[in-house]
Formats: sequence, C-alpha cells, structure tokens
Amino acid sequence: MRRDYKAVLFGNGTMGERHRKFFEYSDVQFLKIFDLEDLDSAGNVRASLVDEFVSKDKVDFAVIASPATTHYEYAKLCLKRGISVFVEKPLATLGAQAQELVDLAIRNNVILFVAQSECFNSVFLNFRKHFMNEIGAAGSSFRLEFRREHKYSARCRDVNVALDLLVHDLSLCLSMFRYEDLKVEKFTISKNEDRAQMQISIVKGAHAGAELDFIVDRNSDIDVRTISVEFGGDGGPACDYSVSLAPHDENGEVIHISDSLENEHKFFLKLMVGACSEWGRRAAQSAANAVKLATISTASSSTMATASS
Repeated sequence: MRRDYKAVLFGNGTMGERHRKFFEYSDVQFLKIFDLEDLDSAGNVRASLVDEFVSKDKVDFAVIASPATTHYEYAKLCLKRGISVFVEKPLATLGAQAQELVDLAIRNNVILFVAQSECFNSVFLNFRKHFMNEIGAAGSSFRLEFRREHKYSARCRDVNVALDLLVHDLSLCLSMFRYEDLKVEKFTISKNEDRAQMQISIVKGAHAGAELDFIVDRNSDIDVRTISVEFGGDGGPACDYSVSLAPHDENGEVIHISDSLENEHKFFLKLMVGACSEWGRRAAQSAANAVKLATISTASSSTMATASS
C-alpha cells in the first residue's frame, strides 16, 4: 500500500532539487528544506531548526544533498534520532566515518541509503548481467578499465576527485566483486586533485589475478563514462569491448539516463516499506567500502607529474 511520507531536505542545490522533485512526484511532503539561509556562523543548520523539524515523530526520512564535507554530520544527526537517511555520495569523507554511519543505522534499525545512481543505470545493470556470465568461463584472465571524465564544473569542489568521481566506479566494482578480495596496488593524483588513476588487483576468490584500472578526470576536454573489458590476459582468446554508461547525441554531448535517478528513488521507497532489507544493508556497506578504498588510496598516493597539475 502506498504511503505518503514526510521528509526534510538538507541542501537545495542541483542534486537536492532533483531528489526533491522525484520524491514529490511520489507524494513525499517536505516539511522543511534546509538551505543557506538556515545556517549559523559556523556553516551548520541552526540547532533550533533541527530541534523543530528533525524528529522521528514529525518526519519519516531525511534527504541529504548538502556539500560532501557535511554528509557525515547531518547523516549522524538524523540516524541518532531514529530517522532514515537518503544521502548523496560520498557517504562520508573518511572510511571510519562511513563505517560508523552504517553501524549506527543498523543499531537504530533505520535505513541508510547512499544515492550512487550509476548502480541503478540500466546500461550498467545489463552490462553486469552479461559480464558476470562471461567471466564465469574466463576465470582470472580479464582486465577492466573504468574511465570517467567530464568538463570543469563548480560542483563538488569541497572534496578531491577520488571522493567526487572515483566513488561512483568503485561502487560499480563492488557490486561485482567482494571488497575483501581487492587490493589497491597504486594510486596517483594530480596536484590540483582533479585527475587520478587507481590500479586494483583481485587477490582472492575465483577471479584472483584479474586487474581493475580506474581513470577519473573532472577537468577534461571530453565527457566520457565507459567500462572497457579485455579478456585473454592468460594467453586465451581475446574478446575486447567497451560499454558507454552515458551515450552521446549527434553533437557529441552526453545523454544522461533519467531512469538511474528514478530507479534509486523507487528502491529507497521499497526499503521504507520493509522490502529488500538485506539488499539495503549490503548496499550501505558497499557505499562505505567505496569510501574506504578511495581514502586509503589517497593516504598512500603519489602525485602525478603532469603539465595540467
């Protein structure tokens, strides 16, 4: 039975507005939208407003689309009050903080959902289905390259490219392979923190020996979101191909796939009625693990020596 939910929104920028419209289409009522005028001198939502609106007897969930550096504090505030949370990526800016939020949600029996829309991209879901069948025969003889580039944007400049873009592809990777089986071999980042490369090896399990490469750039001349596959690394037959997660129009502009956002909102509302609860817990843990990989690699990274850095 469909239920009319009440919610609050932290941050009414580009993504906040998109999330709000999708939820309002599903008859979610936003009792309060916290934005710049609601902040105190320290940049936090004023305590009086939090006490007035953020309580589980008034709202069913909170949508957090504020700057990335605030996600942890706002999510923790809501989870501690017994309120479910729908939060933009990254879940937090530190791996320990991300895990703390996952544990807090479990302890308080509330939902923690991270809006990593690429995991709901219909192109990726189709790719994953066929690829996982293919590697059943390929074993460890494959290599994946995740490439994500776009032109400069003023959005998400409060975190580096690893927490801005790389977490997307790490989440895709973690939907196919176990976090415990992965090892970060190398991470490099430009001095301006807009370009990065990561190499991960699968060191355990059925696909031990396979390689995963990640390339991200948020100050590029092009818009690219692809996953490239290379088989035959062990001397077997090669069958290489590349899949674009964002098709282009005739002018070369990226066509964003609208069902990614729609699908993630539908899944969240399913979680709110008690469906797919185990899936929801695994997805939250995967989002935390993506932050762990990105931040562990950042701590041990080297710097790219490039002219654009």
